[in-house]
Amino acid sequence: MVDFAVNVQGSGPPEWLRERLAGRLGELGRYPDAGEERAVREAVAARHGRRADEVLLLAGAAEGFAMLPRLRSRLAAVIHPSFTEPELALREAGVPVARVVLEPPYSLESVAGQANIPESAVGAVGAVGAVGAVGAVGGKAEASVPGTRGAWVPEAADLVVVGNPTNPTSVLHSRESLLALRQPGRVVVVDEAFADAVVGETESLAGESYSDVLVLRSLTKTWALAGLRCGYFLGHPDLLARLNQGRAHWPLGTLQLEAIAATCTPEAVAESQRLAESIAAHRDAMIPRLRALGIEVCEPARGPFLLIRVPDAELLRKRLAGKGIAVRRGDTFPGLESGFLRLAVRPAAEVDVLIDAIAELGL
Repeated sequence: MVDFAVNVQGSGPPEWLRERLAGRLGELGRYPDAGEERAVREAVAARHGRRADEVLLLAGAAEGFAMLPRLRSRLAAVIHPSFTEPELALREAGVPVARVVLEPPYSLESVAGQANIPESAVGAVGAVGAVGAVGAVGGKAEASVPGTRGAWVPEAADLVVVGNPTNPTSVLHSRESLLALRQPGRVVVVDEAFADAVVGETESLAGESYSDVLVLRSLTKTWALAGLRCGYFLGHPDLLARLNQGRAHWPLGTLQLEAIAATCTPEAVAESQRLAESIAAHRDAMIPRLRALGIEVCEPARGPFLLIRVPDAELLRKRLAGKGIAVRRGDTFPGLESGFLRLAVRPAAEVDVLIDAIAELGL
């Protein structure tokens, strides 16, 4: 299918990266070396201007989300619409979760002037939250703390999770609005899985050290390494130690370590920025073409995907699938209604296929 559903760039990693990975195949008969693991952490640290003890290597961002319950939060707040995996990991571990659902244009700045919700407004929150279902996570309807839609984070929340840029809205929150989430006794987790697809990696907190901020990075999207599972946490050593507690020995294999080291070189970072510039150009060309068909596009958009709204999203999705075009449904994201779809940003030739199909099918 012509794929507008998955945000991975390309069908596989670039040739130079494949060659580096292939060059390590002969070493798979032995366990990874502790010295290599340390060297890779140093490479990540150098890439972001951090110390090596501020880096925790991961088998993909998904492993990082699965670690969040180890922070032993009493009440976690997840800012939506956003990727649902962090909330699912917390709920499955019995951590109470409050959803903070932003109104369009889905920006933290739109609510930054509002006060924190007092603890008394949260009420009794059980392992799956308080009353007020607003969507589904992992195929199950989940509950939300009442009164959080379009509001600020509950004061009682000692863990906050936010994406930047956010999947699926493509909103890039400002550094100032992210730091405004901090308060004593709270840890802020910023999911920057798509940050390297932003020109200049603007608004990223990856290069800044705070005792209460964790930044999560992934190699999956930009480097087309979904099948290898590579990522890392950046944060204070004390927080990383809590996340790492109880973890299996040698959680990353030789090829994962090689991939992380390879993509942290200055040459690779420069290549990722050239790709980010290409994505931005394709996105800027794609938006007016969608609007010309009468499609509502959520802006400003800064990620490698677009959130769109149409009269009957599910019908359009199925009819496009019948023409061999895959798009991502939006109604599985808390805070979005049934009229939304997410489209990966693609080059003009692929966009031509999508535009022609929609024009033929109609909205």
